[in-house]
Amino acid sequence: MNQYIQHLNTNPNIGKKTNHQDYREYNAKFDPLTDKILQGNEQYAPTYWVATAGTPPEDDGPLKGDIVADIVIIGGGFTGLSTALTLAEKFGAAPLVLEANRSAWGCTSRNGGQGQNASGRLYRSQWIDKWGLDTAKRLDTEIREGFDYFKDLVSSIQCDAQDGGHLYIAHRAKKMAFLENEAKVMKEVFGYKTRMLSREQLHEEYVADQEATGALLEPDGIGVHPLKLAFGYLKRARAAGAKVHTSTPVLSWETHQGIHYLTTPYGVVKAKRVAVATGGYTPNGLHPSLSGKIMPILSNSLVTRPLTKTERAEAGLHSTTFITDTRTLRHYYRLLPDGSMQCGSRSALNGADASNPIHLERLKEGLYRKFPSLRNIPIAHSWWGWVDVSHDMMPRIVQPNPDESIFYAIGYGGNGVSFSAMAGRRLAERVMGVEHPQFDLPIYQSPLPSHLFRPFRRVGQALLYRWYYLTDEVI
Repeated sequence: MNQYIQHLNTNPNIGKKTNHQDYREYNAKFDPLTDKILQGNEQYAPTYWVATAGTPPEDDGPLKGDIVADIVIIGGGFTGLSTALTLAEKFGAAPLVLEANRSAWGCTSRNGGQGQNASGRLYRSQWIDKWGLDTAKRLDTEIREGFDYFKDLVSSIQCDAQDGGHLYIAHRAKKMAFLENEAKVMKEVFGYKTRMLSREQLHEEYVADQEATGALLEPDGIGVHPLKLAFGYLKRARAAGAKVHTSTPVLSWETHQGIHYLTTPYGVVKAKRVAVATGGYTPNGLHPSLSGKIMPILSNSLVTRPLTKTERAEAGLHSTTFITDTRTLRHYYRLLPDGSMQCGSRSALNGADASNPIHLERLKEGLYRKFPSLRNIPIAHSWWGWVDVSHDMMPRIVQPNPDESIFYAIGYGGNGVSFSAMAGRRLAERVMGVEHPQFDLPIYQSPLPSHLFRPFRRVGQALLYRWYYLTDEVI
């Protein structure tokens, strides 16, 4: 194994006590489809973000003993912390966040840090096809407002923000027509100042991606250090009165006469209202309202060691604007502020196979096809994480049953870095009974859809991955 692939211990704070707490070794094989609960009290995954975020801010440690609470939030990542922040700052509430492991332990500390003006996996042209023009325009207004809210939060938190929009790169010539149509829809229907780039313009102005035949430049997009951003949410939420209890997994959940009994390793929390914000790390047995509603997908990531100025020039890396390509199993990549190159894409089908070296090798080859001169650059960090993909490719921020005081925000499909801030804000408003006209939009109106063949999802996923490979690379 390359000596630069650390997989742990790149942060001097890892392995030490934080808030007087010892942590179990990180379980790299956790699988939300087969594991009914999170073990809890685990160390962070060995991500670049953990290695470079500095000492985690103070939290409230494990919740010891039985307690009665008005509002409980399960999950201490972007969405849960944003929900807590809004409840505390806007409504003067004192929410209780229960995080199984460390703050921002799941999706939030494992993503690519790409804050897009989007949510879910459907494009704006697909919104029109699915819901009609009027609903698509209203949904765009809501997600654009969410992006503005995200920008405001980012501007107040030191999180290595890199403004500059988003490049959507055609990895094959046949994808240019799709990008040209999407650029036209975004410009003519929704008013965005999109720009199409030829291969030559892309190489000269942004990156010399050797696969690219052209690109769509979206004007809105901010790359962030996701863990630094989450730590900012944490500090702000606690300063406003929220309590964030780490190493406190919910082991079981029962409801009697409208009161929720959440059993943790240290006692029972009796809650009037519960908001779930567990993303791709939602255990399959957490609650019936969430059972089978998410298809968790593994994504692999790597970060090189910092590149020299000469190495960046040789690779043709002229910009820090973040990038995705047009593969169904897309690659996402960008140049980080310290000169490192980050890249991510698909990974294993299940948790048991996640650590198989073949997945890292496949990702490295994907990066080298784009930037051949990086082949001999050491990889400094490698990790993987679960993405919460809904069965219709769009998130939900809902109260699934009006007779139960249960709410959730989940299903971003890999596009939650920015919209999770707005989702948390809207989730808090739903918990408090606030009504908005936009709550009749699809992402707020109906619960997550189920799937007829969900017991066989992994079989279907394996077949789909083969088909996606053919359509992405061959056909």
